[in-house]
Amino acid sequence: MTIQQTTDGLPSSAERPPRRDTGRGGRVPRHVACVMDGNGRWAQSRSLPRTSGHSAAEAAVIDVIEAARNSGVGWLSLYAFSTENWDRPSHEVDFLMRLVRRVVRKHALLLHARGVRCRFLGVRDPRIPPALAQDFEDLMTLTAENRRMTLTVAFDHGGRRDIVEAARSLLRSGTPADAVTEQTFAGHLPYPDTPDVDLVIRTSGEQRISNFMLWQVAYAEWVFPPVLWPDFRASHFLQCLHTFQQRDRRFGGVLPTEIGDSRP
Repeated sequence: MTIQQTTDGLPSSAERPPRRDTGRGGRVPRHVACVMDGNGRWAQSRSLPRTSGHSAAEAAVIDVIEAARNSGVGWLSLYAFSTENWDRPSHEVDFLMRLVRRVVRKHALLLHARGVRCRFLGVRDPRIPPALAQDFEDLMTLTAENRRMTLTVAFDHGGRRDIVEAARSLLRSGTPADAVTEQTFAGHLPYPDTPDVDLVIRTSGEQRISNFMLWQVAYAEWVFPPVLWPDFRASHFLQCLHTFQQRDRRFGGVLPTEIGDSRP
């Protein structure tokens, strides 16, 4: 399935000036991304099959979507299935495909009623069941005009693959090498209107990027709560937002209050 890359009249990242959210002062991050980690360990700690952990993750997903929307987060991205996850046992992959389809169909109307625009990042592998790919398309069509929040589900996603595909797109466009800038390159990524990620939350205490939105997380703040994803709830999400708000984001520079500071 090919996902339509539209900007819906919004300026692309190639046209939009970089946003400098300092974090301090109680500002809500514009774009939050979650690496939903720990389903298998959650299940194993309860002597349950790994698939039980995936099923239990549904409640966390819905809770976080609601918490993000109610907090004023404009963009939420969830890492649901990576290009590397195809290497998992086939029975687990098959279960995930069925589970995701059930969740999409179950919550489609609720997401639409909440004003959430849904997108899917990736979704290229022919092993994705056609019925699931169609459900993704139907949900994107249903919610295309919503603007309360944009939910991007990274499914069959790989950050390196996105960068390679953007490079190929640039070559096909005939862009001269000297004309390639960060802005023009970003304009060839999937969904170029998506703002850079301000905050990444990776649950379960693991501290890896795992090939997730590599270009977009370049200046993101990271938070690693130890709680496993199936137990992650709105209260944990709000605590992560609070942690973000306590940080000073310098983007390689210095804050205005530090200019003239003589300390080494």
